[in-house]
Amino acid sequence: MELQRKQTATMSDEKIVDLYWQRDEQAIKETDIKYKRFLLLLANNIVHDMCDSEECLNDTYIGAWNSIPPARPVLLQSFLATIIRRTAINRFNANKRQKRIVSEYTVSLSELEDFIADEGDMNAEMETKELAKVISNYVRSLPDRQMYIFVSRYYIADSIATISNELGCSVSTVKREITSIKNGLKKHLESEGYVL
Repeated sequence: MELQRKQTATMSDEKIVDLYWQRDEQAIKETDIKYKRFLLLLANNIVHDMCDSEECLNDTYIGAWNSIPPARPVLLQSFLATIIRRTAINRFNANKRQKRIVSEYTVSLSELEDFIADEGDMNAEMETKELAKVISNYVRSLPDRQMYIFVSRYYIADSIATISNELGCSVSTVKREITSIKNGLKKHLESEGYVL
């Protein structure tokens, strides 16, 4: 007789957000049940250390608790991803000051360094926001598959092997598509007046 793993039903995002609004600590437990794996993966892609990833996860739960209310996120997963990504990048930068760390985050950023100027090169916050808007518009104009590849590689910091596995294609196919996306991004940025 085979043992079957009992699947637990997860609560809807709307109900979890309602728990946060009611200041019910069950909100954190439900968030953990539903999103822990995704959030740990995202953090680990950036910091490349499971202990640091778990600390980022805890900081994310605290950040969500402190932000909801007044925020009422429509897409809880995206809201949590934004918090953990910022937390993990801050942790990564703190670790980097101590020593050089190789992670998918550094690899994916190095792939884009020809297109995006360093923070020190962009002094004005408005210029940074405008650049982010231009890139966002470009990504939203991509076909779904290319948008998935871009977000997976440069936002979630997934490895190329992970992306190819998720899409059921070869690594070389994903690399070709990334090259095509980057070339398109370069042309788009140039057409918007950015000098690369």
